[in-house]
Amino acid sequence: MADQNDDQYDTQDDATEDLGVAVTPRHVPKAPIEKIGGRKLKPATLMMGHGYDPALSEGSLKPPIFLTSTFAFENAAAGKRHFEGITGKRPGGADGLVYSRFNGPNQEIFEDRLGVWDEAEDALVFSSGMSAIATVLLANVNQGDVVVHSGPLYAATETLISKVLGRFGVTYLDFPAGASPDKVAEVLEQAKAQAAKNGGKVAIIYLESPANPTNALVDIEGVAAARDQVFDTDDAPPIAIDNTFLGPLWQKPLKHGADIVIYSLTKYVGGHSDLVAGGVLGSKASMDPVRAIRNTIGTICDPNTAWMLMRSLETLELRMTRAGENAEKICAFLRDHPKVEGLGYLGFISDEYQKDIYNRHCSGAGSTFSLFIKGGEAEGFAFLDALKIAKLAVSLGGTETLASLPAAMTHLSVSDERRAALGITDNLVRISIGVEDADDLISDFEQALEAV
Repeated sequence: MADQNDDQYDTQDDATEDLGVAVTPRHVPKAPIEKIGGRKLKPATLMMGHGYDPALSEGSLKPPIFLTSTFAFENAAAGKRHFEGITGKRPGGADGLVYSRFNGPNQEIFEDRLGVWDEAEDALVFSSGMSAIATVLLANVNQGDVVVHSGPLYAATETLISKVLGRFGVTYLDFPAGASPDKVAEVLEQAKAQAAKNGGKVAIIYLESPANPTNALVDIEGVAAARDQVFDTDDAPPIAIDNTFLGPLWQKPLKHGADIVIYSLTKYVGGHSDLVAGGVLGSKASMDPVRAIRNTIGTICDPNTAWMLMRSLETLELRMTRAGENAEKICAFLRDHPKVEGLGYLGFISDEYQKDIYNRHCSGAGSTFSLFIKGGEAEGFAFLDALKIAKLAVSLGGTETLASLPAAMTHLSVSDERRAALGITDNLVRISIGVEDADDLISDFEQALEAV
């Protein structure tokens, strides 16, 4: 990269300057443009250039893809300092680029931009949503610990907590997504007693809101209040939340008491059904142990995926806004259809507590919802097989409309009893609305319902 002038950057602390060590310049300019006059720039504007200086890459308007496994150090002292950050001798990670299992220009630029949406101090990118979730859990749990989580969760997350971590002496307790703060406090008290018996601690409170696939909301503020009621400050477990269904546009959990926000970036952030990635955001203190585990087990995403994610961030607000508008029109049609038993759409909430959570936590209803077809699996299959525009596929948040039947697909590994308790019925169809024409999609759903 060209024109790497040290005076453009603020990468040296006092200790480094005293040693006369020149630290390799980072990709982040000393004074990134975040305001014009007194106006703070909006995330949609910052996505076009935040964290990247074209002068460092031969004037390339867009960041190149840096396909390298390792990076040359300016001198040996700089290399030592970078490894002090990598190994945790200093918090915050490396001051410069080291090795692609730890960091890289594409990953770091993307992390800088992703953090803008949630106003997070720090952000990390991963090779998949599940690698992000697994790394967060591994960074926080030890043998004998208890995980407390809301339910339902994405099936692979439930499997990871109950079966994989269970092999190493970690247990769990859960509460329904719509539980009151009093109910959450009750479960936390039980978990605290269970952890003491096992010789461990309550390691983490893990939430998913809206829940997959029912769309039930978790009261993040209520969970935080319950935690503070049950635990002292020094032993309070962090609150982590999977914000994939609404974030980062329609819900910002860090503002409501969460410590860690997790995304399957495969979904809305990637947004084109052409990549797999995950993200974790929070305070630097929360991210340091997660970064350390990522460095060790290598769950960082590759440079090409990070570059594609940067591309997608530029249109994130446009795509999510269009999909949300489409979903509102389509759900208005579906809720009155004689073959529809019900809708799990956040724009039409009837439960008073769920509506209260929505009003406090959410700025939009999203574009993924659950559609309950009158009947059972056969009727659900008939609807799915008749779709012509919407694609029969798992996942969500892409530019195209997708539909699936969770009980027979994504949540098939969950026991019948557990699915019944969580409301994941055989007639629940999960739909993710894309950016097609809304009237065309309504016509598609209308003819598909005729086949039921």
